[in-house]
Amino acid sequence: MTQTSQSEPIVVWLRDDLRLDDNPALAEAADSGRPVVPLVVLDEESDGVRSLGGTHKWWLHHSLQCFGKDLADKGAPLILRRGKASEHVVDIVESTGATTLLMNRRYDQASRAVDDAVEAALGSDVEVQRFTANILHDPDKVRTKTGGWYKVYTPFWKNLAEDEPRDPIDPPDKLASLDDQPRSDRLEEWDLLPTRPDWSGGIAAFWKVGEAAAHERFEEFSDEWLNDYPDGRDRPGDDATSRMSPHLRWGEISPYRLWHMAEACANRRKTIPGDALKTFKKELVWRDFNYHLLHNFGPLATQNYNDRFDAFPWRSAKSELRAWQKGLTGYPIVDAGMRQLWECGWMHNRVRMIVGSFLTKDLLIDWREGERWFWDTLVDGDIASNTAQWQWIGGSGADAQPYFRVFNPVTQSQRFDGDGDYIRRFVPELADLPDKVLHAPWEADADTLAEAGVELGKTYPKPIVDHGTARKRALDAYGEVKG
Repeated sequence: MTQTSQSEPIVVWLRDDLRLDDNPALAEAADSGRPVVPLVVLDEESDGVRSLGGTHKWWLHHSLQCFGKDLADKGAPLILRRGKASEHVVDIVESTGATTLLMNRRYDQASRAVDDAVEAALGSDVEVQRFTANILHDPDKVRTKTGGWYKVYTPFWKNLAEDEPRDPIDPPDKLASLDDQPRSDRLEEWDLLPTRPDWSGGIAAFWKVGEAAAHERFEEFSDEWLNDYPDGRDRPGDDATSRMSPHLRWGEISPYRLWHMAEACANRRKTIPGDALKTFKKELVWRDFNYHLLHNFGPLATQNYNDRFDAFPWRSAKSELRAWQKGLTGYPIVDAGMRQLWECGWMHNRVRMIVGSFLTKDLLIDWREGERWFWDTLVDGDIASNTAQWQWIGGSGADAQPYFRVFNPVTQSQRFDGDGDYIRRFVPELADLPDKVLHAPWEADADTLAEAGVELGKTYPKPIVDHGTARKRALDAYGEVKG
């Protein structure tokens, strides 16, 4: 970095990177010794930029509270602005006399366009640098042997499996600040928290937000669950996943730090099976793969990656969509997942696949309906992972699930929630059913239902679709497109 004066400020424009640790843009600014102006702009006005979902906003509010305090403790208060980033970033740079703007890279087309527009508006008098911070591998540097980009995950992983990510960067000890701070919004003015009603009680009980919480949770996961990760991650009744997805989505922890923390735990304990560490690493690289798809393809949230699906005969079935959203399909594992989503703002990944398959295969409802619902209700609703995985489960995406694989919600439930802990937690009206019929209550006899206080069609719905019939309908529809 070229320095003309130690008094010239540096603006660090922060987005999905709300952390001190392993934040390349912030570290570069701190190392300069120059005054640092940390800036967050809530931009929902720029062309193509997707508005945040309701649950996103809840998390963002609390994350900014934590991050703002952490920055202030280091010496540089966080500046908040709401509106078009192209206007507010330029205003902050000009009003502070900054000669440098630092940011960590974004990968969706709309955000990249905003970043390009800001850089162009600042002109040659302001140095602009962008850093790779939130994914492990730069999509511009990962190419196939023919120079293209990877469209299938397995060769993507094989190409990168031996590519050890860089070491994470320690958080700055201190940040120099301006004597005369620019105007900042008050976080409360953004009205990010729900009111009338406040539906966030379950989410608040389930999650701790912020950088410190992310590190604390991952240390707990590493010590207690990493050794069993290949199997434990498929059991929704256990708290055996890392639950890092929202912390990664908001950049409260970096994938580099997770990679090396997992390795350090394995080296320290000596009891972590090699396949457990490898499986966890593959999940981080799978996240990268989704971002590479987003960067190279673009409109993953709105357009079929495989354009053959543009003619797919999706059904318009509003009542069935609503039943799925509310967790009232009559299939306990599906309903448990959808209710967990509503209560906790999150859903176990195995169950995400089950409910996604049910929507797109059993109900033949467009994957975009599911993606939109998840975007609004997930605290970890991610612009790459949410969209790419919905296309994967719907069959229209890169490296998509084979069209002939239609998850059976009953057998999936029996296999991964055999003792019924997950279903009983989120579908309590079925709690007294014995395990043998819990996964398919319609198969229970009248005495068993009565003894458990279950009346199908009243206390719990009958199945809204017959899986066998729906599976045949789905295979016929997918067969036409694939053929």
